[in-house]
Order: sequence, then C-alpha cells, then structure tokens
Amino acid sequence: MRKIALYPGTFDPITNGHFDVIERALGLFDEVIIAVAISQDKKPMFTLQERIEMINKSIANLDRVRVVGFDNLTVDLAKEHDATVLIRGLRAVSDFEYELQLGYLNNSLDDNIETVYLMPKLQHAFISSSIVRNLLKFNGKTDHLLPSEVQEIIGSMKSCTLQ
Repeated sequence: MRKIALYPGTFDPITNGHFDVIERALGLFDEVIIAVAISQDKKPMFTLQERIEMINKSIANLDRVRVVGFDNLTVDLAKEHDATVLIRGLRAVSDFEYELQLGYLNNSLDDNIETVYLMPKLQHAFISSSIVRNLLKFNGKTDHLLPSEVQEIIGSMKSCTLQ
C-alpha cells in the first residue's frame, strides 16, 4: 500500500525551509501532497493562486509531489486524498508545543492520522514565511531564504507593481 503524506500550511511564501522538509518527506513517503490553506484569518500577503504557482514552479523537478489548495479541516482533506500522515516542520523548541497540540487534535478527529515532525537542515532553521514577508515589505534581501523560482516570481510581481 502506498504511503501518502499531506504537508499542510499557508506557505506565504514557500521558503527554503519548507522545501527542505518536502525533500526529506520524499525520502520517507511514496507521495507528498502540499496542501495550501486559503487561511483568510492570517491575511496572507499572496493570493492562494500565487502561492500555488510559487510552489508548483519550485517543485517542478521533484517527482511524487503535487499541490492542492484547501479551506476545510486538514484531516478531511487527508481523507479525500488517502493520506494517512501529516507532515509538520519543526524549526525550534518554540514550535513544538503548538505543533504537538495540533497533532493531538488531528489524531482525536481521526485516529487513522499520524503526524510526523521533520526538522529542516540547521541552515534553514531560522527561516519562516513571516520573516520573509517582513523583509519583502522593506525590500530586504530574500534570495538566500527562498527557492530561486519563488524569488523570480516575487521579483516580477514587484516590477509589475512599480509600473
């Protein structure tokens, strides 16, 4: 039986840390589905379509990965796609308590769902989408934090807004 993992998040935008977790997950599972949350509560900087486009371009060279948008319970989405594992990234101890509670909650909603926590490489451990968004607001350097394909998309968005 194929092991399908769901990697949910807002990915606003996808970072090198996210990408690192995706590559690690591919070493463990037959398929990884990146689930992009609409997440209006978080007021994302990029639209759902922009975030999906960024991810699709950054994973173009990876097999066994696909992207879906969603606006429902993560466990329901996992069921829809026959995923039995949720992937969550852990950067620091400060992430752990929230992620542990979320893992327990998801398992209480569906006891067939397991959560697997993956750490990015140390060089990516400090990267978060919120840090990137703050840098983007002030035209800060982000090319070392984002996949090159994402950096290109954001660069073309900036040039369009300046014209």
